[in-house]
Amino acid sequence: MQKTFRITDEDGIHARPATTLVNTATKYKNTEAFAEARGKKVTLKSILGVLSLGLETGDTLTLITEGGEEAEALGALQEVMVKEGLGEVHE
Repeated sequence: MQKTFRITDEDGIHARPATTLVNTATKYKNTEAFAEARGKKVTLKSILGVLSLGLETGDTLTLITEGGEEAEALGALQEVMVKEGLGEVHE
């Protein structure tokens, strides 16, 4: 499953929100979670991976989940993106 977001936070995705995303993804042991942007795909369970994307305002980020709890994981990650003011769903 996947969902795409447009980054709206004026600071992009920096350490604090990236940590929140990583912590959320890590809760789902039976599910792989990835972030994809600018042609690069990284695991969402690594803070360095997420930060290496260098996401800024206006960038597009796709969150991808695969495995046993993919729907729940994607829903939780979407909630973090929206609640933290990081991005909005981009259809």
